[in-house]
Amino acid sequence: MTETDFLFYLGVLLFSCGLLIVFTKKNALLVLMGIELMLNAANLNLVLFNKQQAGMDGLLFALFVILVAVCEAAVGIAIILRVYHYYKSAVPDNINNLKEQ
Repeated sequence: MTETDFLFYLGVLLFSCGLLIVFTKKNALLVLMGIELMLNAANLNLVLFNKQQAGMDGLLFALFVILVAVCEAAVGIAIILRVYHYYKSAVPDNINNLKEQ
């Protein structure tokens, strides 16, 4: 197995773990962490494909994904904290009332 194959399978494993976390966990912060893990797996594959071909396209896409992930994490954590303050729960299934009473 070459280094490229190993890194590709590592990216697939990380993406699968992130997907499993998103589908199985109930806590909103853990779901956010699963999404971040999937984005990092995509970054690993982008850099790997960039290594195989000439050019900077893969690295630029990876940088863009990192910037989007940072913004997504900041907005996601702010939303989760605000929802927790209002509903006293971070479990998305417990939050079924979106209008004020």
